[in-house]
Amino acid sequence: MPSSAPIGIFDSGVGGLTVVRSMRHQLPKESILYLGDTARVPYGTKSPQVVERYALKCAQFLCNQGAKAIIIACNTASAVAVESVRAHFQVPVLGVIQPGAEAACQQSATGRIGVIGTQGTIESGSYQKAIVALRPDATLFTKACPLFVPLAEEGLHQHPASRLLAEEYLRPLCEQQIDTLVLGCTHYPLLQALIEDIVGPDVTVVDSASSVAQAAQQMLQDASMESAGPTGSHRFFSTDTPTRFIQVGQAFLGDSVEQVEVVDL
Repeated sequence: MPSSAPIGIFDSGVGGLTVVRSMRHQLPKESILYLGDTARVPYGTKSPQVVERYALKCAQFLCNQGAKAIIIACNTASAVAVESVRAHFQVPVLGVIQPGAEAACQQSATGRIGVIGTQGTIESGSYQKAIVALRPDATLFTKACPLFVPLAEEGLHQHPASRLLAEEYLRPLCEQQIDTLVLGCTHYPLLQALIEDIVGPDVTVVDSASSVAQAAQQMLQDASMESAGPTGSHRFFSTDTPTRFIQVGQAFLGDSVEQVEVVDL
């Protein structure tokens, strides 16, 4: 496959656009195909079997579009389906769990690490397993924060109600004296300033989206698949009507989303 081929990125909705944002900043020469499975969002409340089936469909679509690599920009799908996607497709596949876990292990001085995410991500234990495998001395504290997703999508990250909810979610982790907190959902970077304010300056907040971009760069280098062309192009796909994708997507991407193609998986 030519190195100029695009990278395929998918998520259950618009949250994975935070990964696209980091990719555009770190790998500006790479073209990107982004698929938001908005017709079936959220993945975080669904069974692992259903999420795996959805992930395979998304990956198949991107491969059919000529993707040279796949990034699963959904923490829930990464937690339960990354190995299945790797087994089914002959392109490099990267999830968001491992890069986030590696960044947390590097950042933590005490090994007391907190992880927040959707119910599905936390219950899968994927971050816990990945972090302990890298750092056996680590002590993990986790918390499902499902209401962070709608708050991010509604642009309410500065609303007083969001602060009250965030304080409620994060208090148990702060009481455990964590020194590092992993944002285990691609929606959560929109709430990062609020989260950092609540946990305080002694806690390093790890954004898995930026960690994924760094891991993607290394993956392409290892496979000799880096694009040598000019600035890459970007196409956006949605499995539902694109109105909300376009409205909400700008906050996640940091730029306007002008055109979204609707697809049926």
